Amino acid sequence: MFTNGKINMQDIVVVENLRKTYEKDVLAVDGISFHVQKGEIFGFLGPNGAGKSTTIKILTTLLEKSSGKATIDGLDIDDDQAEVRKIIGYSSQEVGVDDDLTARENLLLQCSFHHIPKEKAKAKVNELLQTVRLAEAADRRLKTFSGGMRKRLDLASSLVSDPKILFLDEPTTGLDPQSRQDVWDYIVKLNRQGMTIFLTTQYMEEADRLANRLCIVDQGKIVAEGTPTELKAQVGADKITIRFKPDDLAGCEKAKELMSTLKGIEAVGQCGEGLVAVNGLEIITKNGSALVTQVVRALDGAGVDVEQLNLSVPTLDEVFLKLTGKTLNVVERKEAVGRRGRRRRRD
Repeated sequence: MFTNGKINMQDIVVVENLRKTYEKDVLAVDGISFHVQKGEIFGFLGPNGAGKSTTIKILTTLLEKSSGKATIDGLDIDDDQAEVRKIIGYSSQEVGVDDDLTARENLLLQCSFHHIPKEKAKAKVNELLQTVRLAEAADRRLKTFSGGMRKRLDLASSLVSDPKILFLDEPTTGLDPQSRQDVWDYIVKLNRQGMTIFLTTQYMEEADRLANRLCIVDQGKIVAEGTPTELKAQVGADKITIRFKPDDLAGCEKAKELMSTLKGIEAVGQCGEGLVAVNGLEIITKNGSALVTQVVRALDGAGVDVEQLNLSVPTLDEVFLKLTGKTLNVVERKEAVGRRGRRRRRD
């Protein structure tokens, strides 16, 4: 962030006290500050109306902020708008492709907007079509494309200018599971090639799987920031559940004694204690993924037969509930992804 008026050179996005108020005093973004480091996937996680899309539209110079300061690669989003637009790519919630054109024609059109010479544009388009696995459908009109294919083409459109940072506003909303996985794989591939990704999402799994760091936002404010692991650690410890055969009471007792010899275990309790009699143990620990191997080895070495062993860790759902007092319920909706009749939403 800013230090003595200077920007940390590891940061490609720096935001300080950003505010956006719409008419009738609707406060969409409430004085937020954060930074995005070069080469990372940075996530903005929150429900509809949290201010995610408003923030990303301000950073991509599509919307004027009310107050605050923001820079992209050292360029001020107000004073250097033309230069900012040269180094960013942006894919909005509404897929911005033309149904009356083919995939190739859509990408060539985008190249023309960026004044890319004709021959270079042809090579660039072929490369992008291969990257998003649309080469075989390159000359089909988009009327025949599925929603997932349209979304992949839209992402390719945002890359024609070879941006330093790619802004993705809820890139998988409304997609089927396979198309969502395809987009996730594409995002990871771009990031591994060195591109910085700024991602907004309302999906816990998406944020958990993709983001190196993320901000949880609610009602225009940032309520938490960190890696998914750091945020989940705020909720509590991991839990290892071990179950034995119903009649193997001796094995359960032996296992309980063994657990007292392992480091890193905070507590050991009986499964279903006070509820339903279950022959098993629940182990509470801060680092279940590291400890579970030790637990298995100890039980195996002592000849204790295990019927079932599970590791459960805190989720981002639990983090959001703890921080806001509510769950992040996502209602799937089918988007009109063609050129006509697109739905627009203010977030």
